[in-house]
Amino acid sequence: MDNDIVDSGGIQVIIQNEKDKKAPRCVHGPTLLFEKKGNKDRRFYACSACRDRKDCNFFQWEDEKISEERMLAREEQNRSKMPPFSHHEYCSRFRKFVALPLEQRRFCVDCQLLIFPEEWQTHEKHKRLSEDVTVQRLRRPSLLLCPLENKKSNAQYLFADRSCHFLLDMLSGLGFQKILCVGTPRLHECIKLGNMEDKRHTMQSLLLDIDYRYGQFYGQDEFCHYNMFNHHFFEKYATVVQEVVKHFEDFLCEEGGAKVVMVTDPPFGGLVKPLADSFMKISVSWEKRQNKDSGAAELPMIWIFPYFFESRILECFPSFSMLDYQVDYDNHPLYKHGKTGRKQSPVRLFTNLSPKDIILPADEGYRFCSVCERYVSAENKHCPRCNTCPSKDGREWRHCDECRRCVKPTWRHCSSCGHCALPDHPCGQSQTGCFHCGSQKHKLRACPKKHNKRMLVRGRGAAGLLKHALVKPTAKNKWKKRDM
Repeated sequence: MDNDIVDSGGIQVIIQNEKDKKAPRCVHGPTLLFEKKGNKDRRFYACSACRDRKDCNFFQWEDEKISEERMLAREEQNRSKMPPFSHHEYCSRFRKFVALPLEQRRFCVDCQLLIFPEEWQTHEKHKRLSEDVTVQRLRRPSLLLCPLENKKSNAQYLFADRSCHFLLDMLSGLGFQKILCVGTPRLHECIKLGNMEDKRHTMQSLLLDIDYRYGQFYGQDEFCHYNMFNHHFFEKYATVVQEVVKHFEDFLCEEGGAKVVMVTDPPFGGLVKPLADSFMKISVSWEKRQNKDSGAAELPMIWIFPYFFESRILECFPSFSMLDYQVDYDNHPLYKHGKTGRKQSPVRLFTNLSPKDIILPADEGYRFCSVCERYVSAENKHCPRCNTCPSKDGREWRHCDECRRCVKPTWRHCSSCGHCALPDHPCGQSQTGCFHCGSQKHKLRACPKKHNKRMLVRGRGAAGLLKHALVKPTAKNKWKKRDM
């Protein structure tokens, strides 16, 4: 991919060509290159996965010269923050753990680790799981492990069973036998459970996830420790990385007619362009392993993301379309099934699969629009003037004759602004540019008249746009977050 700048106020991320200068590494793999826009633009490297310096304090100016001593110290720091065991060691521990009598199996809640009798003393003061660690419990690690809750790096929201079963039934009906689960541990888990229940119709699954704790429960052909923001595969030993990548590449091979599909659920604050760059690399790996006579142009993919990112996703993947299906999560306070109005889940499916082939559940109110040739939600009424089912948020939209398009039901046409907006919008004021000085040449974050040196950031992960660089970080800097 050519160098591509993603605009996000005062800080921009640069998607580099693979032939460009090799990026330095933090504990989360290769860093991303950012650019601070202002009176004097300057580029710097920062972590791809974390936006809070407390989680990953990596920072380096692009033109900064690093001494050998500092480089060695950085490598040592990266090694010290690696998982306590390699994936191979985790697998060996799991086999040994399952062979223990039930009364000798323990799970340390504080360390999130399966522990053995000889390790009990080390974890004596830690909290341990009060229930028995049964085989059935080990088959559902997403219920055993505590979900990560740091919204500034890798907060985990797990699919509800309703969404998991819909995805599995739909993909099975479309003839897919292999599912590449990128950041979807609950889906991977359900596939494994389904295979045990019905051994006649098994599906293969490979989980790619940044949460290394899942390596305790899955073999090397079932799990890869992976960062989706920089397409980086982790392993404790460099020589083993090649084996990990080979497992991944072998899984993409469609030998014997086994169709592969990728399902991904990235952090909602994640920058679309770095994610898309990683997903394109996965697609390229898939293409290299396909029969030239198969006729398949690109890897079948389902990207699960909020509907308001539609334009950004379609910019990266023009062949994608957004479906009306609302995805819900077990441990998210808002994104639940059954809510109405503006409280409905905004999370949708973006896919390059044919929309008319994806049958949404009729018992939830979804129906087929013969004009649009896709399934839509109950409130998404077809507009003959727009010639589409326009609703994005699950509510019934209305057509505005002045705007010549359908708009949200709470919007009203403003003659002063010349378009529809909320009734209490700042009438006559520009909705773009800088809200501090009014200039259309920059955003608020890059305003030269704004003396506050702290950046206002939003989102998670690489896309949270990392407040790493208005001033060079020191121990005294106290970064704060403001949700926009």
